[in-house]
Amino acid sequence: MLKEQLNVLSQLASSDNEFTDEESRMLHHIGQANGMTKEEVDEIIYHPKPIGSLDNLTEDEKFEYLYNIVQLMKIDGQVYKSEIVFCQEMAAKLGFNKKVIGELSKSIFSDPSITTDRDSLRERVMKYKN
Repeated sequence: MLKEQLNVLSQLASSDNEFTDEESRMLHHIGQANGMTKEEVDEIIYHPKPIGSLDNLTEDEKFEYLYNIVQLMKIDGQVYKSEIVFCQEMAAKLGFNKKVIGELSKSIFSDPSITTDRDSLRERVMKYKN
């Protein structure tokens, strides 16, 4: 599952045609924190695959996907329309109303060290489930 999630995050990072150092560091941090090598993460970044079915993910995994894509969208301090559209499309593929991205954007910060009450946020996000 982690490789698929990194693949999605990589595609989001490149959706504005500008893959920043902050985005790259975040992807490497996520990968390495989950036992992946730098080379494995680089392979995903430089050779992304089409996004497959996300239907078999648990509710927790879907929330983590949404959380991570919104955090990555905001990590470079600039949010582009193309990134918002990508996040909304991913939300829809995960079975959520596209408006969930706005809800998450209010509570997720560009600095990964600033965290929110994830349980409370998860409850609010699940209200957007289709």
